[in-house]
Amino acid sequence: MLSRTTAVEGLLRRHAPQVLGALVRRYGNFDLAEDAVQEALLAAAEQWPDAGVPDNPRGWLIRVASRRLTDQLRSEEARRRREESVVTLMPRDAFTTPAPGESRAPAEDDTLTLLFLCCHPELTPAAQIALTLRAVGGLTTAEIARAHLVPEATMAQRVSRAKQKVRGLPFRQPGPEDRDRRLAAVLQVLYLIFNEGYTATSGRALHRADLAREAIRLTRAIRRLLPREGAVTGLLALMLLTDARSAARTGPDGELIPLDEQDRGLWDRPAIDEGTALVEEALGQGPAGVYQLQAAIAALHDEAASAEDTDWPQILALYDLVVRLAPEPMAELGRAVAVAMVHGPEAGLAELDGLEDRLAGHHRLEAVRAHLLEKAGDVEGARSAYQLAARRTLSIPEARYLRARASRLLP
Repeated sequence: MLSRTTAVEGLLRRHAPQVLGALVRRYGNFDLAEDAVQEALLAAAEQWPDAGVPDNPRGWLIRVASRRLTDQLRSEEARRRREESVVTLMPRDAFTTPAPGESRAPAEDDTLTLLFLCCHPELTPAAQIALTLRAVGGLTTAEIARAHLVPEATMAQRVSRAKQKVRGLPFRQPGPEDRDRRLAAVLQVLYLIFNEGYTATSGRALHRADLAREAIRLTRAIRRLLPREGAVTGLLALMLLTDARSAARTGPDGELIPLDEQDRGLWDRPAIDEGTALVEEALGQGPAGVYQLQAAIAALHDEAASAEDTDWPQILALYDLVVRLAPEPMAELGRAVAVAMVHGPEAGLAELDGLEDRLAGHHRLEAVRAHLLEKAGDVEGARSAYQLAARRTLSIPEARYLRARASRLLP
């Protein structure tokens, strides 16, 4: 029963955005459609494990969700206005039975269109992430709230405001003049979800596997729809190659283990093989963008048999390209580490000076500074920087690790 229930959950999560997209396309009311889809998913989760999965699961979900939606429409206004609204909104063939073998489920997959809507530029990044996880990822409001360590009521308000903002927006993919920018926003949201899952910015857990897995699943869905988009392929490769190390990142008590000290035998070799193949494919899909280059960096780390075997000169060359394309502070921080590994810790410390203004107050800047000061032999400076980084981070495992590094440097 457990394996059957798990299989049903995976099936529902895969179909949820397609069903929601079909209802929004048909009725145009995102808020009510989303509620109706959630009810249909709940009904399926209760019935399918025992009764079996229908021959056309997506069509079943669309039919049940459509009934829920029309019920909601009927209860919204006075009887006459209700009935007029329902007649207006219902498709002409809604009350007829399809011919044998036919289905009203749309042939197209609206997942990408739905992602464009959830990542609309009128929404804040936090709202984009919440709405994407709810509407496309199929997570409940409670699950999203737990993942972001906020009260469920707070997350419910965030999701509700986001749904209100997208209400009435056209349900269609952006035009050619706007497509690349909008696709970049969608990929950025998925990358933010993955990063929050892989290295939680706050709380007791270093890794929130559910968020990381969800980001990977959604990126796979986009790649099925856009198989020749280098940025999509590159992002999926980057996620797989990074997440492949997750089992080795913490010790038995949840303590953080840095990359150069990890047991590489615990790394997920099939994920690394898939990610590496995707990197090669992505680099052949047009000019290399940031995701493709970052994925190539991750592949070099994963392919090294030991920390000492890492090809740091090649990594530095790739970082040079990354910061040239997108001079983003965290990428430049990664480049500073590569500079230190190639040219020595003093050279890396000099690179950090140029990041003081843009990363002021960020714990990662002080953590890297501490690491490089320790390599340079400045024990007192390294200890102070480790302690400062520990005070600034909101992640309990990171703070514990940084304090432990500082303690090891005591005279």
